[in-house]
Amino acid sequence: MQTERVTFLTDRDHKAALDAFAARTGQSVGSVVREATARFIAQPRGDGDDEAQLAALVEQVNEAMPRMNASIDQMIETARATHEQVDRTLRAAGIRK
Repeated sequence: MQTERVTFLTDRDHKAALDAFAARTGQSVGSVVREATARFIAQPRGDGDDEAQLAALVEQVNEAMPRMNASIDQMIETARATHEQVDRTLRAAGIRK
């Protein structure tokens, strides 16, 4: 394998963490850096698909909001009516004035 040298600069704490990780995993620092960069490069990058998915989710949320609001309004009305009924029952029993 033909190799080439790559040099990067980092701060003392990052270098110490890199050295410690390499030692703990039984690898060289070069091996850790090669593996990390290979994984990073292999990761799929956002190509606008993320934005399309986000737009679709926003549309779904916007469509769902009126139903959610109606449901919450209905729950509030049910709670209010239940409270009034309990209040009437307690007053009739002489428990509440």
